[in-house]
Amino acid sequence: MTFEDSEAFARGLDAADLLARFRGAFHIPKGPDGRPCLYLAGNSLGLQPHRARHYIEEALDDWARLGVEGHLHARSPWLPYHERLTASTARLVGALPEEVVVMNTLTVNLHLMMVSFYRPTRERFRVLMEADAFPSDRYAVASQVRYHGHSPEEAVVEVKPRPGEDVIRPGDLRAAILREGPRLALVLVGNVNYLTGQAFDVRALTEAAHAVEARVGFDLAHGAGNLRLRLHDDGPDFAVWCSYKYLNGGPGSLGGVFVHSRHSQDRTLPRFEGWWGHDKSTRFDMPARFHSLPGAEGWQLSNPPILQLAALRASMELFAEAGMAALVEKRNQLTGYLEFLLAGLPPGVVKVITPRDPEQRGSQLSLRVAREARGLVTRLGQAGAVVDFRAPDVVRAAPVPLYNSYMDAWRFARILHEHASA
Repeated sequence: MTFEDSEAFARGLDAADLLARFRGAFHIPKGPDGRPCLYLAGNSLGLQPHRARHYIEEALDDWARLGVEGHLHARSPWLPYHERLTASTARLVGALPEEVVVMNTLTVNLHLMMVSFYRPTRERFRVLMEADAFPSDRYAVASQVRYHGHSPEEAVVEVKPRPGEDVIRPGDLRAAILREGPRLALVLVGNVNYLTGQAFDVRALTEAAHAVEARVGFDLAHGAGNLRLRLHDDGPDFAVWCSYKYLNGGPGSLGGVFVHSRHSQDRTLPRFEGWWGHDKSTRFDMPARFHSLPGAEGWQLSNPPILQLAALRASMELFAEAGMAALVEKRNQLTGYLEFLLAGLPPGVVKVITPRDPEQRGSQLSLRVAREARGLVTRLGQAGAVVDFRAPDVVRAAPVPLYNSYMDAWRFARILHEHASA
C-alpha cells in the first residue's frame, strides 16, 4: 500500500478497518483536555477491557453469596477456572492445550523453568542471551548461575549489536550459539527485545541451540498477543510470558508457561513441586508423595487467583474473537503507517532503531531522540500522547491493533513533530 500523510487518508484507513470495532471494547484513558488520549503504551500496560469489570464483579458476588462453595458452585466455578483460558492461550501462542498453563508471574515462571531446563555440568554451564535483555531476566539468570556454583561473569554470554549498529544481526546470534556449543547449557532469548522492539526467529534459534545439544527457552513478554507464534511447531523447550502488556490482563496480572509436549511425561526432569501441579484425580486425597500432572499444568504450585483470571479472561475472549492472523495483518499496516509518518519528520529529530522488516518486529517502534528524551515524553503526555521512556534516549511507541487507530498514528506524528522540534 502507498501511504499518504493526511488526516483524510488516516480516516479512510480507519473506515475500512475490520478490527476497528474492538477499540470500543476498551476503556481509553482521557488526556489533559478531556478527550481520549493517544495511548501508545500497550507494550508496557495494556488497556482495560469493559468485560473485565463484569467478570471480576461476578466472582466477587459469588464469593459473597457462596463463600467456599464457590469453588464448585460459582457461575464460573473457581476450581477449574484457569482451564477456561487454556484453549485460547494455546491458540494465541501456537501450542497444544496440554503445553500451556496460566499461572504465577513471568519471573517466577522463569525460575521454575530454569530449575527444570538449566542443568549445568562442569563442561556445559553457559547461558546465552541477547544483550539488553529485560533486567528481570538477567537477574534471574545470574541468580540461577550463582546457585549452581558458577560465576555470571563467566557463565552468561551476551550477544551484542555490532559497533555502530542498534540491533543484533540474526546471524550473529546463531553464530554465537555454534561458537559456544560444547559449553552451552541454555539459550534464553526475549523473542521481542523490550528496548529495541527487535523480534527474533524462534525456529531458527531453537534449531541452532538443539544442534549443539543445548536447551532453549523464550521470554514472550513482548511477543504474546503481539506476534504470530507457533511454539509447538518451532519446538523450543519452554517459554514464559506476562499478560499485562499486549494481553491486557491488568497491572501485575498472571503469567503463562509453555512446555513442549516432548517433555510432558518426562518425570526425570527436576522441578519445584506444589499442590496444584499434583494429579487432579487424587489431589484432594492429600497424598504424601507428589505425582505431577502431565504437560505444563504439572509445573503449577498453588491454586490461581480468581480475580486476576477473571480480568484476563475478558481480554482473551477479545483475542479469540479477533484472531491473531487478522491482528498481525493490521499490526503490520498500522506500524508501517506510523513508521512512514515518522520518516516525514525533519532530519535528526528522531531515529527509528526498530528493524524495518515486519518479520523482525511487532507493534513497537523504538525512537532514539536527539535531545531531552525524558522531557519529550513529559511534553507528549501533556499534549495527550502516552508513550514511555527508556534511559538514556529511547522513546517507545506501540500502536496496538486491538485498540489503536490510524488516526492515533497520524495525530501522534503531528504532536511528536511539534514537541520534538521545540
